[in-house]
Amino acid sequence: MPMSKNYKWTVVGMLWFVCFFNYADRQAISSVLPLLGREFKFDDLQLGWIASAFAWVYAAAAPVAGIVADRFSRKWLIVLACIVWSFFTLATGWCGGLVSLIVVRALTGLGETFYFPSSMSMLSDYHGTETRSRALSWHQSSVYAGTILGSWMAAELAERAGWRAPFYWFGPIGVIIAIILVRFLDEPDRGSGAGRSAKTMDYRIYGEERMPVRRTIGIIFRTPSAMLLMAGFLCANFVAVIFLAWTPKFLVDKFHYAIGAAGLTGAVYIHLASAVTVPFAGWLADRLSRRFKTGRMLVQAAGLTIGATFVFIVGNTASTVTLMLAMTLFGVCKGFYDSGIFASLYDVIEPRARGTAAGIMNTIGWGGGALGPLAVGYATKYGRHTSAVENMSEAIAFGAVIYVAGAVLLFAAAFIHSRRTALTTTT
Repeated sequence: MPMSKNYKWTVVGMLWFVCFFNYADRQAISSVLPLLGREFKFDDLQLGWIASAFAWVYAAAAPVAGIVADRFSRKWLIVLACIVWSFFTLATGWCGGLVSLIVVRALTGLGETFYFPSSMSMLSDYHGTETRSRALSWHQSSVYAGTILGSWMAAELAERAGWRAPFYWFGPIGVIIAIILVRFLDEPDRGSGAGRSAKTMDYRIYGEERMPVRRTIGIIFRTPSAMLLMAGFLCANFVAVIFLAWTPKFLVDKFHYAIGAAGLTGAVYIHLASAVTVPFAGWLADRLSRRFKTGRMLVQAAGLTIGATFVFIVGNTASTVTLMLAMTLFGVCKGFYDSGIFASLYDVIEPRARGTAAGIMNTIGWGGGALGPLAVGYATKYGRHTSAVENMSEAIAFGAVIYVAGAVLLFAAAFIHSRRTALTTTT
């Protein structure tokens, strides 16, 4: 179909709202963890299982979602995924115990896992190398908006009407959005934004040919820079999921916030800072990528390197002022990393394998990331301190080490990709 300059940004806008509720739905459970603990007498380890169930199923199904996204209509995958996860969001409000909560949150993850491979592949076809980081960064800002407002709205609704209320609201809204997409979202030609001058990604060569699954996966796993980017995503997401799951309870237990205030504060400082930063980081990454093939990766690596300091401070400080400042600066650094999660991956993976690559990346990132909330829950219950709050603080601070490891992996990916590009150019 013809590429409309205005419509390609309209697609970003439509998918922005889909992703907003994608994250609002998944974040709502974190805001009501304290209420679940009180009503059902769950301990921190049991709450960790509830928080992690979503991520594990999300991760396990992601490769299938990616393979499907490379072979079927991405529009209809997005529509169906939105309907499925919205239904199970609604069903969360019907749960009456630990097992049902774990199962329903896991099924919510199954629905949501089909969204990102399809949407990232679609946006990369609407936006070539000149605008890809900006487009994906603006889309990424919906992650923070959904996390902030989802946390706050869920906490406020839960305080006023019980913990089930946010799920009764968020679920039906998602179905309405899916109906709107049926009318207004168009499927682009695959590879139409790949950049006509790029020899390795020119769809005049690839056309609409679909590679066999084994070959697609082989291309991904034989690209060292792609595997290092995925390992870096695991490290970054391990820390991010800890903050998503445990920040509200951390604020309630250590700093004595009310549940509604903790739901808002736990999200707004980090994710508002990220939302403000990520468009600038995306613009910077696009600019740097014109001069350096690894520009997007270097922007990400800088975010993790500097961000590690603020993760450590969040876990260790006893001052509310210092906590808020550290959370804000961590959010800024997170925005720099998040600006290139998929854009950097697509710099090293050809268009026909993008959906599959995104799916595998989500499996590695969320499969490892899912261990984060469980690890903190375990450390809180069985840590070396007598106080659960001290144990939780120490576990959160340890995330700084994970962030540094992620930065090292990204620098390695940048080095290998630059060497590989140089060798390709000389030959």
